[in-house]
Amino acid sequence: MTDQDDIYVKAAASAKIGIWKIDIKANAVYWDTVTKSILEVSEGFQPIKGYAINFFSEGDMRTRFEINIKKAIEEGISFHEKFQITTAKNNIRFVECVCQVEFKNGEPAHLIGTFQDITKEQNLIHKLELSVEKFSSIFSSANDAIIIIDSATGIITDCNARSYELSGYDCSELLGLHNSELFPPDKRKQIRIFLANQLKKDTHFVNETYLKTKNDTVIPVEVASGKKFIVDNHTYLVCFFRNISDRKNVEANLNMLSLVASETTDTIVIANAQGKAIWANKAYLDLTGFSLEEVIDHRPGYRSKGPETDPDATAKMRKAIQNKESIKITILNYNKKKEKYWFELNITTVFDNENNFINFVGVGRDVTLRIEKEIELKKLLEVTSQQNSKLYNFAHIVSHNIRSHSSNLEMVVDIIENSETEAEKLSYFDLFKEGTAKLSETIEYLNEIITIQQKTNIQKTTICLKDEIQKTKMALRLAIKESQIVITDTIPDDLTVSVIPAYLDSILLNLFTNAIKYKSPNRKAFLEINYEINEHQTIISFKDNGLGLDLKKNGHKLFGMYKTFHGNEDAKGIGLYITKNQIEAMDGKIEVESEVGSGSTFKIFINEK
Repeated sequence: MTDQDDIYVKAAASAKIGIWKIDIKANAVYWDTVTKSILEVSEGFQPIKGYAINFFSEGDMRTRFEINIKKAIEEGISFHEKFQITTAKNNIRFVECVCQVEFKNGEPAHLIGTFQDITKEQNLIHKLELSVEKFSSIFSSANDAIIIIDSATGIITDCNARSYELSGYDCSELLGLHNSELFPPDKRKQIRIFLANQLKKDTHFVNETYLKTKNDTVIPVEVASGKKFIVDNHTYLVCFFRNISDRKNVEANLNMLSLVASETTDTIVIANAQGKAIWANKAYLDLTGFSLEEVIDHRPGYRSKGPETDPDATAKMRKAIQNKESIKITILNYNKKKEKYWFELNITTVFDNENNFINFVGVGRDVTLRIEKEIELKKLLEVTSQQNSKLYNFAHIVSHNIRSHSSNLEMVVDIIENSETEAEKLSYFDLFKEGTAKLSETIEYLNEIITIQQKTNIQKTTICLKDEIQKTKMALRLAIKESQIVITDTIPDDLTVSVIPAYLDSILLNLFTNAIKYKSPNRKAFLEINYEINEHQTIISFKDNGLGLDLKKNGHKLFGMYKTFHGNEDAKGIGLYITKNQIEAMDGKIEVESEVGSGSTFKIFINEK
């Protein structure tokens, strides 16, 4: 190698360019230090002719290198190419290879070349190519219309296919058109100012305006500008246009619906998938007394619950919301002031076109007046039914009992009329007298029953139960002493009950008298009086160990008029009938448990409301 060659080698090394040389006739190969470094072989590595081909990637790269070397050796043709190689350490690199042919006596004698690592540059080019490819793909297939404007002239220099669809212009018409031609005359100043501001700010910005198509149709669009860019000292601005006609129509419809929803007297609440409110109309706020801030992001049903809200109805609504199902229900709610109101609610689920859940819409109304009238009507029907039943029973008693007495009296009168002597006639007078007494007694009982049933609105009074029991004991002290019955009670001295005093007195007398009258002759008689208190009732029980009753046989007749079951001569069958009527007149009830030979327990339920 000459001194001049040595200078070239050192200069190339400083520029990180490898030098290689092939002596064609001598089959000698030379690689400098940089070439060896690029190929990642040791500095002591001695290359041989034909070995370099192994570093070139199999396929097109290797074939191309072989062809170029062959042409250089055989035909003296130099080359300048880029190749992908695999180094001795299996690293992929890109290299630029330059080959010059030296001739001797008109034939190729030497190949002298350079070898430069261009991996970084090639990777950067590859990335740029990918970016360009991505941009081209996005640019051509984007759903939005994309227009590139020369900021100096306002001329459209490029656009994508969507721009043609949106504007109605074809490619030749749109390219070279001034951007202002795409807007209605009354919007052009606004757009000019908008674009000018964007060039100054150089930031992303979105605005709404209107676009005029080729056939003069005006459509609402959303226009967005990207950052400006400079190519060959020309500044360009990229603008994106999106047709928002559907959105504007939806907004118009929503505004109209919102106006209707705001002004309707029905309450409307819109809730998300978790059942939390995201909007409520004025009617709902007026009904509940809550502000919109108090309603938003809360479950409306939770805020409306109160002591008398039906838990089953609440559970049904909760289940429907969890399952994203529609439901219609009427429920007792409470407003902010804890005032009760009846609420008829229709919850509808809303799904989009792909059946994805969007939200719940609850439409309701205050139906308090209707429900209260229904409750009142139901009570009236129940009372009417009870009264009809009592009237039927009473009519049956009247027709049966009075007819019996009148028939007996007619028979006595007939006998008297057919008697021959005065003495015989007088002998039947006692029968006639007894018959009229029985008739009078029956009429008196019937009159007492009518009196009880008519006095349904007598005011109840709060009285001490213990005192009333003691008064009854005193009134019956001779009968109690004679029967040797033991009467005990667990009634507290301060327990009070809300009753009609005369009715309670009659009830206690009847129950005490029955315990005495129907005691068992086989054991010492007792009467135990106990009590129980629940939310709205005081329950008083009277337990005896008397003869007892067969409820399966006679339970349905127990509280009937003139029903007797033990054959006692003094039994009239009227006491329990009157007791039942008196208790029901006070909105209470009476129940019995009994077993023949063991005794009976009567429970009276006193309504404290």
